[in-house]
Amino acid sequence: MMSTDKNAGNVPEKKEKKKMGMKAKSRLSNTIIYVVLVLISIVWLTPFVCIVLQSFRTESTWMVGYVIPQKWGLDNYIKLFDSDFVRWYKNTFLIAVVVAVVNPIMVLCMSYTLSRFRFKMRKALMKFMLVLGLFPGILGMIILYRILKDLGLTQEHAVPGLILVYCASAGMGYYISKGFFDTIPMSLDESAKIDGANRLQIFIKIIMPLAKPIVIYTILTAFLGPWGDFMFAKYISFGNPKGMNVAVGLASWLTPDQIDVKYTMFCAGGVLVAIPVTLLFLFLQRYYVEGITGGSVKG
Repeated sequence: MMSTDKNAGNVPEKKEKKKMGMKAKSRLSNTIIYVVLVLISIVWLTPFVCIVLQSFRTESTWMVGYVIPQKWGLDNYIKLFDSDFVRWYKNTFLIAVVVAVVNPIMVLCMSYTLSRFRFKMRKALMKFMLVLGLFPGILGMIILYRILKDLGLTQEHAVPGLILVYCASAGMGYYISKGFFDTIPMSLDESAKIDGANRLQIFIKIIMPLAKPIVIYTILTAFLGPWGDFMFAKYISFGNPKGMNVAVGLASWLTPDQIDVKYTMFCAGGVLVAIPVTLLFLFLQRYYVEGITGGSVKG
């Protein structure tokens, strides 16, 4: 009887030790994860911190071997407003805003159609767009340039040409949005039909309010695409400052004959370019994450 009582008394102690061991393992694993994340953050943020610091350097305009400026000032930011940077920024902002309005409309309409309607060749169309989207866009750059050249939408008129190209194939990016719409019950559509609502009313008044995360996600991705585009924009504008976006314009300051004079201005321009995107992510991060996770459901 005494041995049985001893074993019974050891059971709570063993459970307590097991819990403590699990807690210790959990703390250790969390500590390792946090350390790794901090190191990754330092690696990612170091170049941005260096650019911000260099943008305030006023003792020289060329590249130097130190990071912290010896003299601080806003001279580089002031000089930006007397350069072509203002035109480049306006071009980029105009392109991004127009695309952020047009693209979501096309994507959401296509996604809703493929999610709710059942028609002949529907699956074949989805597979065709999926396969077509696997090909890199660079393959079509030559023919796109030829078309835009014939339409007079290159060089100084590159802005409307870029808008046309960015919006042309927007409907093919339906994958995530369709997955989100698939999570919204079809019974809502059927109930609205019984009440006399048509498809447009259902889409605008019922589905859109429920799809707020995916709408914001689509707007963000549509805005970010042209905002940071360099390769195609450079290919279309090719050296004409009037048609350049901000990425191509700033890159022109890094040529051997410009970098010694405009390196610190380049850093200041990079800071101003990053501000809108950073603010958008800070204010809309929750919806952005909800849009990705909600749209990851298989449709």
